[in-house]
Amino acid sequence: MIGRKKEQSLLNQALNSDKPELIAIIGRRRVGKTYLVRNFFKDKIDFEMVGLKDGNLREQLTNFSFSLREANNGIPSKVPKDWLTAFDQLRLNLEAKTHLKRKKVVFIDEFPWIATNRSKFLTGFGYFWNSYASKANIVVVICGSAASWMIKKVINNKGGLHNRVTRKIVLQPFTLSETEAYFQHRKIFFDRYQILQLYMVMGGIPHYLDQVERGESATQNINRTCFHPQGLLRTEFENLFKSLFAFPEKYERLVVAFSTSWKGLSRSEIPAKSKIKDGGGLTNMLLALEQSGFITSYATFGKKAKDLVYRLTDNYSLFYLKFIQPLAQKEVGNWESLSLSQSWKSWSGYAYENICLQHLPNVKNALGISGIHSRAYSFFAKANKETKGTQIDLLIDRQDQTISLCEIKFFNDKLSLTKAQADALREKRTIFKLRTKTKKHIFVVLITTFGLIPNQHSIGLIDNALTMDDLF
Repeated sequence: MIGRKKEQSLLNQALNSDKPELIAIIGRRRVGKTYLVRNFFKDKIDFEMVGLKDGNLREQLTNFSFSLREANNGIPSKVPKDWLTAFDQLRLNLEAKTHLKRKKVVFIDEFPWIATNRSKFLTGFGYFWNSYASKANIVVVICGSAASWMIKKVINNKGGLHNRVTRKIVLQPFTLSETEAYFQHRKIFFDRYQILQLYMVMGGIPHYLDQVERGESATQNINRTCFHPQGLLRTEFENLFKSLFAFPEKYERLVVAFSTSWKGLSRSEIPAKSKIKDGGGLTNMLLALEQSGFITSYATFGKKAKDLVYRLTDNYSLFYLKFIQPLAQKEVGNWESLSLSQSWKSWSGYAYENICLQHLPNVKNALGISGIHSRAYSFFAKANKETKGTQIDLLIDRQDQTISLCEIKFFNDKLSLTKAQADALREKRTIFKLRTKTKKHIFVVLITTFGLIPNQHSIGLIDNALTMDDLF
């Protein structure tokens, strides 16, 4: 299995612990939750059920009986009348497996899909855990793409499942290094610039990366998967929110609103941009989007902790809204041409900035400060009478009385800093010092794709120069 070392370690600890375990795994659609569980436990799964999307109570119960028949070597099982009866049947089935010397394993996938309104599924599951599983030699794994539902209804449950989850896994997309390892495992040997281009479009979502074919360049793969009418990523966006949220159109409106501002939106700016009223409902939607991996909240340097800026950081959503959505339904796009446009050049800089933020531990490690306590911030200042306005991609405020001011630039070759670029960086540093009145020393860090060619403009200004290799 590629990557997932921490997750596999946690599952292994649960399998070998001397207590019953209830593990909740959450993560966005297509991130590989089911693959992780099936490939780790393999033939140790004693009962597996996958919820039916939009299935009613009767259909879900019938689905349960089919799953129980499979777990019972094909012996038919009567369709239970309710979930209490269903989980009692499961209890009896597991108790009959007296020959097993290991922990029994139960896997319930797409958990939120099963818990339909008024179905009392959680009541039945709570009965199963509290009356049997919590006293048995068992591991129960539950998965769901609807992260907010899983957290509210299971992890933070106030009823019969309160504090019952023993371990939680939030499954993240592959990092760049895991993406590289995944391609190599499939005998696809791209250079890192090609991988970076694919990552800008697909992120580290394994199911998307699985669409990449050997013998095609990154441009060709993007063209086939995103711009052909039958390409998986041509229509994936439409399915994302329907599979995760009860009112998908509102979440789509929020994501579209975030895509219009590269610097991100403050909480006060979101209602006007999205046409969604402020209040608790908006708070819950923002939390759900962040927990599902679509947006990320960042603290702003010098402002209160509550004054967060929200950015759209899902790589695929960013790409879709910029380049795929404008196409007519049956129009065949041409990424070979679009990838040479000025629009792509501007967008790629923002996409690369997002990837650097997603790989912040790698940035800190490359700077040699992974052992120093630090916090990452953004910085945005409007123009006033004293200074111009400015925006800083990334600030790393360090406990060693220094601040790393990071400038991120995506380029298809080594970068030679021009006088104008150097002057702009000095101006950013000056404005930041004046506006924040910081007494800390400022290190200027340049993060590029292929590196920096030192010249009279960079020497004495750039303290650290990182490349895309530092992100892998």
